Amino acid sequence: MSQAEDQRVRQLVAAANQAMATGRTFDAEGLLRQAETAAPTHPLVLNEQAKRRLVAGDFAAGEALSRQALAADPGLAGAWLNLATALRGLARQDEELEALNQALALEPTNMRALLQSAALYEARQDSRTAAATYRKALMLIPPGVQIPAEMRSIVDHARRVVDANTQALESFLEAHLEAARGEFAGESMRRFDRSLETFLGRRRVYRPQPTFLYVPELPAIEFYDRGDFPWLDEIEAATDDIRQELVDVLADGQQALEPYIALSANPDEKWRKLNNSKSWGVFYLWKAGEAQADNMARCPKTVAALSGWPKCELPGSAPTAVFSILEPRTRIPPHTGVNNARLICHLPLIIPPGCGFRVGAETRPWEPGKAFVFDDTIEHEAWNDSDDHRAVLIFDIWNPYVTEAERAMVSALTTGVEQFYGSLPSYL
Repeated sequence: MSQAEDQRVRQLVAAANQAMATGRTFDAEGLLRQAETAAPTHPLVLNEQAKRRLVAGDFAAGEALSRQALAADPGLAGAWLNLATALRGLARQDEELEALNQALALEPTNMRALLQSAALYEARQDSRTAAATYRKALMLIPPGVQIPAEMRSIVDHARRVVDANTQALESFLEAHLEAARGEFAGESMRRFDRSLETFLGRRRVYRPQPTFLYVPELPAIEFYDRGDFPWLDEIEAATDDIRQELVDVLADGQQALEPYIALSANPDEKWRKLNNSKSWGVFYLWKAGEAQADNMARCPKTVAALSGWPKCELPGSAPTAVFSILEPRTRIPPHTGVNNARLICHLPLIIPPGCGFRVGAETRPWEPGKAFVFDDTIEHEAWNDSDDHRAVLIFDIWNPYVTEAERAMVSALTTGVEQFYGSLPSYL
C-alpha cells in the first residue's frame, strides 16, 4: 500500500470516529465502508471491525480481528484495548491483563486502559493494586472538569475504591506509628502530621508563586508559628484602641475608604467584580512605602501600637499598613502576592460569623485580637458570608529567613525596576 493510500484510509477512519462521536451514525457507517473497500486488511480497518463485533457481543470474532490488526501493527494501542475487552468477555483474565499492560506500555495515560486494568485487579481481589490504578486514572481528570454522564458511575466507583483504600492505609499507619509517637510524646508532630495528610491525599501541596519576585530556598510555610513574632504582643494588646479608631473612621461612611483593587484597564477576570469597588475597601496608614499623614493623624493609637513593627522597607512597594474592610457577602478570589521576601500580618478587629481565610491547604477563622503571620505568595482567599462588615488590620514584614544583605539587594532591585519602568507595574 502506498503512503497516499495509507493516509487516505486513516483519514476515513478518523472521520468515521468523529461522525460516530457526534451522533452521525449513518455517516460513520458510510465512511467505514469506504475504508473497508479501499483496504480491507489495513490494521485500522480490522480494529474498527473488531470494535463492532465486540459491541454486538461476539467476543471470539472480536479477538480474532484484534489479533489480525496487531499482527499488522503491534503498536496500535486501540487494538490491544479491543483485544483486552474481547478476552474479558471470554473470561481469560491472565491474557486480558497482558493485553492491557501492552496498551499501557504504548499509552501510559490511556484512561480506558487504566480503568479496565483497575476493574480487573478488583475482580482478582487485589484491592490495593486496584486502588493504585484507579488513583492513576483519577489523576488524569483535570480539576473542575465536567464528567460525561456515561462515565460518572465508573468515576464515582473509582473514587470510592481509592477512598476505602486510603482509609484502610490510614488506620494501619495510625497503629503502626503509635510506638514511634510514644517515643517522642513531648515533641511537636505538626510538620510530620501535615506530611502524613499530604501522603494520604488529604492535603494538597501549595508552593509560593509570587507575581513579582521569587527568592529561592525560603521555606514554604502557609501560617507561621505565632511564637516566632513576640513583638505582636504589644499590637494585640492595643486591639480595642485600634478597633475604636477604625470605627470612628467608618463613621464617615465609605467616603473614607478607597478600593483595594484599582486597576486602570483590562483586569484579570477574577478581579473584575472587585476592581474599583469598595466592596473590598481600605484605609491606608502606610501605602506602598509612603506614610499617609492625614490618615495616620486620625489613628494615633494605632500608629503608636505599630511603632515597634519591623517594617519591610521596599521603596515604592512597602511598608504597607492598612485597614481592610470586606463588605457583607463578598469574597476575595484565590490569588498570590508579589514577593516572598516579605510576609503579611493580620490583626482581626471586627469579625462577624461566616468569615474565613485560607492559605494553601489550611483554612482558619479570624479571631478578634489574635494576630497571625502568613506567606501571601502561597495561594490564599478570604470570604465574608455574613450580613455585616469584616475588618482586619494588615501590615507587612520581612521574611525572617531573608538575610540583611538579601534585604538590601531585594530593595535595590525593586528600586531599579521602578526606575526602569518609571513606576512599579501592577503585579496583581
